[in-house]
Amino acid sequence: MNENDPSAAESAPGLRRLSGERRAPSILLAGLLVLAVLYTLYFARAVLLPIILALLLALILTPAVRLLQRMRVPRMLGAAIVVALLAGSLAGLIGWIYEPATQWIEKAPSTIADLERKLRGIRKSVEDMAKVAAKVEQLATPTPAPAAKPQAPAAPASPGLLQRTFSTTLTFLVATGTTLVLLYFLLATGDMLLQRVVGMMPTRADKKRVLEITHTIESRMASYLGTVTLINAGLGIVTGVTMHWLGMPNPVLWGVMAFAFNYFPYLGAAASLVILTIVSAITFTEMREVLLVPAVFFVFTIIEGQLLAPMIIGRSLTLNPVIILVSMLFWAWLWGVIGALLAVPVLVAFKTFCEHHESMKPLGELIAGKPSLSPVTQLSPEGVSQQSLRE
Repeated sequence: MNENDPSAAESAPGLRRLSGERRAPSILLAGLLVLAVLYTLYFARAVLLPIILALLLALILTPAVRLLQRMRVPRMLGAAIVVALLAGSLAGLIGWIYEPATQWIEKAPSTIADLERKLRGIRKSVEDMAKVAAKVEQLATPTPAPAAKPQAPAAPASPGLLQRTFSTTLTFLVATGTTLVLLYFLLATGDMLLQRVVGMMPTRADKKRVLEITHTIESRMASYLGTVTLINAGLGIVTGVTMHWLGMPNPVLWGVMAFAFNYFPYLGAAASLVILTIVSAITFTEMREVLLVPAVFFVFTIIEGQLLAPMIIGRSLTLNPVIILVSMLFWAWLWGVIGALLAVPVLVAFKTFCEHHESMKPLGELIAGKPSLSPVTQLSPEGVSQQSLRE
């Protein structure tokens, strides 16, 4: 375009306006597509949750099935053994904590009464402050004329506790059974499905990329889950032994709680710390004993989260803490507790996928928390421009 041509200069804003008008519908369509996907994920969670959970478990457990195959075990039988071990471990964990949890639930009324007694002074102070605030507000506002009190509509009858418990248990059993059955078929026929997907790829390079991505995700997911399980088991054992030594009731329950909650990075440790602080405040009378329990557990979580986990897991599985928290909050809002549990494995799989596509590598670096610029240039605008020129 000639800069001295007045007609060209006059037409440039029109071209920019036309391109902006063309871009607006595409942005609107992309936003509608995102909303439609979120709507589908939310309202189809009863169907999608078992499928996605089975797919992730299949990626994690496929190396174990292949190991059994190398030991001359047929794939069908190996898949059945792996699924049976998984179901047995889940049932054993539930059975292990059933008795301590039942004892704690039976003591709940007396525990709540003790807590109310200890908090009575604080509650009285809060009530006195509320009365003073209400009196000040009453003096500051004119008294309106008395109006006829509307009759409140009758509240609908809510389902009883037994009915809600039965419904929740039935839903859990159906979802667990569906996941285990689907997991078995995925493990038993996984290689055949992978061969079909690879056969659909148009070029040899695409076939090789699909195999590399799949095997990398399988190895990383298995490594992540195995490592995190060992770390969580160590934290649970140390927590249970320490709680017994400090005189806390039901130390086995708190050890299992620390083990299970630690699958939720950051939020799980915070929830365990709050629960242990409340139980310690109920159990002990001296402030030193009350604060000792959360202080010891806080030290354990710092050692586990800041020293052991980064050193054992390694750089290939390192994720950005901010991305982890945002992902957990998003999936917890979308699918509840199971969604929060799936957040980190989904991030590991997506990060691996991004690393194998050149155009998506910056997104993978963002998920991993790796700076795309050197430490010298990343905080300086001049350094950023020089870095971009060198690249």
